[in-house]
Amino acid sequence: MNPYKNKVLPQASRSQGFTLVEVMVVVIIITLMGAIVAPTVFNQLRKAEEKRVEADLRAVESALKLYRLDNFAYPSEAQGLEALVTEPTTSRAWRGPYLESMPKDPWDMEYQYQNPSQHGRDFDIYSFGADQVAGGEGDGEDMGNWDLN
Repeated sequence: MNPYKNKVLPQASRSQGFTLVEVMVVVIIITLMGAIVAPTVFNQLRKAEEKRVEADLRAVESALKLYRLDNFAYPSEAQGLEALVTEPTTSRAWRGPYLESMPKDPWDMEYQYQNPSQHGRDFDIYSFGADQVAGGEGDGEDMGNWDLN
C-alpha cells in the first residue's frame, strides 16, 4: 500500500536563480552604459592632461624669465632646462634654483627646450604628447608654450 496515495503533494517551486536571458540583458545594459560613459571619461582625462601641461609650461616659462633677469640671457640649448635646477658652469649670476625639480609631462617624459625658438618666441618649451614623437594629431599632438594664451 502506498502511503502517499491520497495525500496532496506540494508543487515544485520555481528556481530562485536567474535565467540566461536575464543575465544577458543585464550584461547588454551594462555594456551600453559603458559605451555611453567611456568617451566622456576619456575626454575629461585628455582635458586634464592638457591642463597639466599648460600649468607646467607656465611654471617653466616663469622660471626661465627669472633666470634671464639674473643672467641676462636664457639658458643655451646645451644647458637646457636643467639650468633652472642646478647651476651651470657658465652662468654669470645664478641665484637659483629657479624650480625645485624639473616637472615631467603626463606621460612621464621630460619637457623639451629649444633656444632659439621655431615659433617666433624667445624660446620653445614643449611636450611631444602621448605618442612621444614630433608632430602628431589627437593625443599625440605636440603641446608647447606657443599654444598658451
